[in-house]
Amino acid sequence: MYKTVLALCLVGAAVAQYGHHEHHEKKHEEHVVDYYAHPKYKFDYGVHDPHTHDVKKQEETREGDVVKGYYSLYEPDGTERIVHYTADKKNGFNAVVERKGHAVHPQHYGHSSESYFKHHHDHHY
Repeated sequence: MYKTVLALCLVGAAVAQYGHHEHHEKKHEEHVVDYYAHPKYKFDYGVHDPHTHDVKKQEETREGDVVKGYYSLYEPDGTERIVHYTADKKNGFNAVVERKGHAVHPQHYGHSSESYFKHHHDHHY
């Protein structure tokens, strides 16, 4: 008697497992999921730190395989660098760089490289 009950339980478990598996496979065949998502985004950010004098910003968009954007920053010489860029499969990455303002270079005090060179070589010969 116990053998009959055990056999029926095993058969029931096997039918339940394989019956569920066949139903599960049919469900996947009916419902196909396309996992490709069209790439699309837009972002921007900016920094204006009066303590470190770090001033910069960027803006970028993507629609499919085309990326467009720009960024700007202030160089240590006081000029502003602005870069407009695009990227796509056909043309690759392209950038147009623009500078605004006049470069300001600090005065150097002390020995120039010419007097330094002459001073060190005159004493060794």
